[in-house]
Amino acid sequence: MSKSKPLIAIVDDDESVCRAMKRLVRSIGMEGDAFTSGREFIDRIETIPAYQPDCVVLDVQMAGMNGLEVQERLASSGNPLPVIFITAHDEAGVRDRALAAGAVAFLRKPFNDELFIKTLRVALN
Repeated sequence: MSKSKPLIAIVDDDESVCRAMKRLVRSIGMEGDAFTSGREFIDRIETIPAYQPDCVVLDVQMAGMNGLEVQERLASSGNPLPVIFITAHDEAGVRDRALAAGAVAFLRKPFNDELFIKTLRVALN
């Protein structure tokens, strides 16, 4: 049985960003799961094999496991999740590394809701 709504994992150490993005995702008919650390998200993926979001939105700079490390972990485990990076600190080297590793997009906070929704739809197709 297929899911009726796409599931978007949102990984950001700022709880207010998680809440806002979860509301935005739900407003366009999708489901959102929020994680406040990269480790929490990776633990969910690794311990519950049935947990398969359709896309992950990753903050770059988080304590512990950062967004780039989460992306590397997903790639090394063979998990083909589309990744959208979000960051308050747009550094060219980090952006290049994320995109070279297969990220769909790299958005600087604060970003326009319409741009995010369009980016999300591209990632899901």
